[in-house]
Amino acid sequence: MKSISKEEIATYNIEKFTGNIFVVDNPEKADKAVEYLSGFGSLGFDTETRPSFKKGSVNKVALIQLATEKRCYLFRLNKIGSSSSLIRLLSDANIKKIGLSLKDDFNNLSRRMSYTPQGFIDIQGIVSKYNIAELSLQKIYAILFQKRISKSQQLSNWDAEQLSDAQKRYAALDAWACLKIYEKLCLTTSLSEF
Repeated sequence: MKSISKEEIATYNIEKFTGNIFVVDNPEKADKAVEYLSGFGSLGFDTETRPSFKKGSVNKVALIQLATEKRCYLFRLNKIGSSSSLIRLLSDANIKKIGLSLKDDFNNLSRRMSYTPQGFIDIQGIVSKYNIAELSLQKIYAILFQKRISKSQQLSNWDAEQLSDAQKRYAALDAWACLKIYEKLCLTTSLSEF
């Protein structure tokens, strides 16, 4: 089983998402974004939640990221609430949504909206078939692409009035990386190809 150390990852160049990032902060933008995204068979998926540093306190999901090869849409749930078009997309079994550690995302999203997740693929559930022992996005991505994903914005305030450029790039990269990992695994028949 292939694994990788943090020290080895630290030697890799940082990966960047070079596509277009769209902030979705009202229902009209959400409808247009979902219309565009519905034309794809597979999407990268992730969520962000403002961290809570108080024991027993959990914040609601602030952001859903959905990425194609060249675009990422950042749905600001703290601003748009429960978008019916977004719920339809998350419940569409015909569109694959590729993410990591999805059980946590589903549990957290259920506090924000009522939906039935369908069409989701959890990378953690398939990497062992490709002889990969790691379960973190950063380590799986490093094994497959020899690039490093920075986690510097992970604990930032995702409920901020405006997202910083660094937050946008971080959020987009996480969702896009899930899609890239899935595509690479689908094209791979053995670990020797990495």
